[in-house]
Amino acid sequence: MNISLSGLHWEVKGYWPYVPEKEKSMETGQTLHGVTDWLPAKVPGGVHYDLFRAGLIENPYYGKNSLHCEWAENRWWMYRTGFPSVFNGCDLAKERVRLTFEGVDYEASVFFNDQLCAEHKGMYEPFSIDLTGRIREENKLVVLLKGIPQEMGQIGYTSRTFTQKSRFNYKWDFSTRLVNIGIWKDVVLEVPGQAELSDLHLDTGYCEETGRIYVSGQGLDYRDCRETPLWVRITAEDPGTRCSGDAELIREQGAGTAGRTAGKRDGISRTVPLCDGRFDTVLLVEDPLLWYPNGAGPQYLYRIRIELLEEKDGRERVLYRTERNTGIRSLKMVHNEKEHENALPYTFEVNGRKLYIKGVNMTPLDHIYGNVTKEQYGYMVSAMVNAGVNLVRVWGGGLIEKEEFYDLCDENGILIWQEFIQSSSGIDNKPSEQEEFLELLKKTAECAVREKRNHVSLAVYSGGNELMEAPDRPCGMENKNIAMLEEIVRRLDGRRAFLPTSASGPREFVTSEKGVSHDVHGSWRYEGNPGHYVLYGESDNLFHSEFGMDAASCEKSLKKFLPRASLHPTPMSQDPCWQHHGEWWGTYFRDCEMFGSIEKTPENLGLFTRCSQYMQGEGLRFILEADRRRAWQNSGTIIWQLNEPWPNASCTNLVDYYGETKTAYYQVKRAYEERHVSLDYRSLTYKKGENFCLPFYVSNSGEAFSGKVRILVRNLSGKVISEDSRRAEIPENRSIQAGMTEGAVPEEELFFVTLYLEEEGRTLSENTYMFGTREKEVFAPLFKNTGRTELKSEKWETRRDGRQCVKATLINTGDRAVLDAGIALSGNQYYLLGSDNDRVLFPGEERTFSFVLIPKKCGGFSEHENYDGSEVPKLTVHWL
Repeated sequence: MNISLSGLHWEVKGYWPYVPEKEKSMETGQTLHGVTDWLPAKVPGGVHYDLFRAGLIENPYYGKNSLHCEWAENRWWMYRTGFPSVFNGCDLAKERVRLTFEGVDYEASVFFNDQLCAEHKGMYEPFSIDLTGRIREENKLVVLLKGIPQEMGQIGYTSRTFTQKSRFNYKWDFSTRLVNIGIWKDVVLEVPGQAELSDLHLDTGYCEETGRIYVSGQGLDYRDCRETPLWVRITAEDPGTRCSGDAELIREQGAGTAGRTAGKRDGISRTVPLCDGRFDTVLLVEDPLLWYPNGAGPQYLYRIRIELLEEKDGRERVLYRTERNTGIRSLKMVHNEKEHENALPYTFEVNGRKLYIKGVNMTPLDHIYGNVTKEQYGYMVSAMVNAGVNLVRVWGGGLIEKEEFYDLCDENGILIWQEFIQSSSGIDNKPSEQEEFLELLKKTAECAVREKRNHVSLAVYSGGNELMEAPDRPCGMENKNIAMLEEIVRRLDGRRAFLPTSASGPREFVTSEKGVSHDVHGSWRYEGNPGHYVLYGESDNLFHSEFGMDAASCEKSLKKFLPRASLHPTPMSQDPCWQHHGEWWGTYFRDCEMFGSIEKTPENLGLFTRCSQYMQGEGLRFILEADRRRAWQNSGTIIWQLNEPWPNASCTNLVDYYGETKTAYYQVKRAYEERHVSLDYRSLTYKKGENFCLPFYVSNSGEAFSGKVRILVRNLSGKVISEDSRRAEIPENRSIQAGMTEGAVPEEELFFVTLYLEEEGRTLSENTYMFGTREKEVFAPLFKNTGRTELKSEKWETRRDGRQCVKATLINTGDRAVLDAGIALSGNQYYLLGSDNDRVLFPGEERTFSFVLIPKKCGGFSEHENYDGSEVPKLTVHWL
């Protein structure tokens, strides 16, 4: 039996460092008081949010308030709570009782009934205290947190890191300095009874139509009489209906194919003896229902029940039982086609079929990560599923996330690239070899592997983020730090791959130089016209595990955290609040270079954000398409980044802190679709009348098919200048050049090329590109006329689970094409995910999008936006 203590009444109090250890002044003999009173506290949680609720700090996410909150990390904090001996129906005084802290951030002393019971250092290693025989009628629990270590932020020396504390909130390009301190995971009373199981290892495989479920672990025997042997029975129950919820509804409305369902079949069971305290066995499952990554098939999960038994007097008694889900699949990494010399394998093969990786990088969801709810994780995973993502990289500068996140990835087919807690630091990027650090890293890594290896979604480990022996030279397996991690993975997991770091290979950063790019990073900004297209169009990297494009947040979000005086277009250097919320990522000059001068007035804020987001989508789309066109010489892309842990005025994320999607989110969704048509080009600018000859490609993650590519060239008013089509035989799971589009550049300042991939009259993929003929401010002619888009109709429905969904039809009622015509919500209590959004619309053209509304249930500084039933959702229309 496990009893969570999170629901108890917790309080927290701040002190100057060391004061709680002294209690009274040496000089005066007076009691030393705290710097705060006892305050209501949330566990799991973080001190900053408790201070905010008590009115002792302003919201650190608004304006520059975080600068006024840094005092909190320099104090010591004491938590307290209590519970009776008879608790949750259990008389604890008569039981074996263990108090377990699943995650304390960062250094703690634990007192139980006024006795020091434990001291601990580290975020990720749970620790337990035996309370057997210590339980009183009323019990007092006190946890003292001793400030935070002065660890490196983004700029520093990786070789000098000395902790296993998450580094992103010491200041990173996408975050401020707001260093969490608190009890960030659950606190649990464990009552194991007479025996229990530990160190469970659950994994699966699939070969020759037979599934294998590997189960091993340790049995702990607390019985007074141990004459009778113990047995372990493992039962696998076949999965029933599997459905992914929010994303599934969107698929039914046209965004993909629905998951499969199956009736429940008889389970499989096996009983084995406990030998020297251990067991190790394999269940064979004939013709199993397989688990697939998102987009490749359904995610069937078997329920595994593991029981520790004793037989006495011919009767069987269950002493301990645990259950968890797993999926049956084969997983391995194979070498890329046309790979470079000495390259590691970067192609993922699942259930015998190559899987092109359509990935995202995920940062922590909040600076105060203990307050993040399961529903927040759920929205992020739904956003991944809806966008066609099949892998998420859990980045080494962030967190080893909570179990809820990994469970959601299991259920929704999101493979996990798990990094250990290490990252580059700019001044030097060499992983620390300090003995104190290596010991902490070893403990964290062993704990992480044991905890996460049981998830079917876990695909690969990495030593950390951007670890380098020298500038632009990633670390290899020979590095002492990396070699230790590789040994831990091999010893404790053994069936999953380990990469030394991300990126890996001869070179760190993307380049057009041939033969030197294995897994590469970069770039994170638009590289100019034509530089952007030359760099990525000519790169021959094997894998692209981090790259991004920046854009401003939408006007609705900016108004939530910027003061009124800052609500206008601006370069970062000219407004301190913009600078504080994303100084690395200002796009003002870039966007003026492409669209013409944008006046720095409040009236132009929406215009600026739309220009900025269009360029992010344009730049990201090209990178994704250029890499995917080279499958299987290139085997995948992982975008930096899906989300952000606090609200940035501008950043490289696809989804902002409040859950609003940027234009690039839907460009990514289209680029990650199963069958995708794309145009290969090296510039956005052409001369009027010159001949152009551009290849177009079809990328196919599905079965082979016969298709047709239709090409329309139109001007700004929507007039068709030329039309062409090509038939093509598209092979299974491949990208091919399907043809060339040729012709003279129109005598227009702007023109659009739209590709339609069709099969038997049905459009599978549609992609529109905008080009210009001006040498400078190439897109400025867009604004010679005012565009106009209206909401023609909306049809609302309510699902069986109470979720609202809507079909919205937009129509261009103006006389020019508009960019990024789309739908948003005016209120704050829902997330919105669509089958499509933010499209080019020509005059008179209509487009219908389907959306699901997901009520918010957030923790921490987003809690005030939670759904309470009072908000009537209202659609808004935007365009450029």
